[in-house]
Amino acid sequence: MTIACEMIGGQRVLFVMAVDAEYGPHLRARFTPLLTGVGPIEAALATGMALHELERQQARPDLVVSLGSAGSRICPLGEIFQIASVSWRDMDASRLGFTKGVTPLSDHPVDVPLVTPLALLSVRLSTGANVVGGEEYAAIDADMVDMETFAVARACERFHVPLMGLRGVSDGPGELEHIHGWMELLGLIDERLAQVVDLLPDTLSRQQPPVMAALRGQDSI
Repeated sequence: MTIACEMIGGQRVLFVMAVDAEYGPHLRARFTPLLTGVGPIEAALATGMALHELERQQARPDLVVSLGSAGSRICPLGEIFQIASVSWRDMDASRLGFTKGVTPLSDHPVDVPLVTPLALLSVRLSTGANVVGGEEYAAIDADMVDMETFAVARACERFHVPLMGLRGVSDGPGELEHIHGWMELLGLIDERLAQVVDLLPDTLSRQQPPVMAALRGQDSI
């Protein structure tokens, strides 16, 4: 596993993405991400292993940025959004008296807050192991859906590293028929995500230390 943090605004930043298909030429010109694979299990394993190794090297990142595509019936196709919070739609132990979305005997809330240092519209995200389509959106209490961010958030929490999320809307309206329906807008999302990434150096350097102090203040999430 290749792990590389980028120095941005005087901070060590680890970018995390799911698969190479989302990592287009515009993002390739800016950073080398950790590619986790698809879904919560792969994302949790890869992120946790990477953070453990970086901590062993005394090179723990100051910030992790999880980015890629997402589905939505609310947010416009092709647009980029910052993630205000993320939930886990697969977790349901309500038969045992636990709140839906909360892992039994754990301390995380239904909606886990992420850091939002950019002046960019923020939305609520839902992570799960299923590809959402059609009328399934109606049952999900969130603005967008993906398959990795909650898992990355839990790994970051274990290592006390703040997490920021950026997602571009690749699908949602109508029925998602095939993988090509997901991939159709990935080129545009790559370009627009790169434009947002370009805002990070000024944001992290100009607003430090207040921003980074606020990020560190969420270590207990």
